[in-house]
Amino acid sequence: MKNEICLSYDDAVDYIKKSVKKNDILEVSYSRIFAPGEVLGFIDPDEVTGEGFRVNLQLTGEILNQAIVIDFNEIKDDLLEFRHITENNETVVEIDFENS
Repeated sequence: MKNEICLSYDDAVDYIKKSVKKNDILEVSYSRIFAPGEVLGFIDPDEVTGEGFRVNLQLTGEILNQAIVIDFNEIKDDLLEFRHITENNETVVEIDFENS
């Protein structure tokens, strides 16, 4: 089943925190970057360092296949959409810039 929703940036990050689980596939599109990968884990914001909510991904690709960490505070202004894929469901979340 495929769902498409439009959320503000804050609601989109809340969606990731509440709905995305370890081993799900998360395909993040921001700026001119497309980062598809399997979720390895989540890192809570760190007020001391100023880092925001982060997702650790194992990239899936033929050329690049490495683990990366995406800090959602750093890509806030550039986040376009992400796709959350599980065994039974696919949700495309588009960022609503007017309400972000």
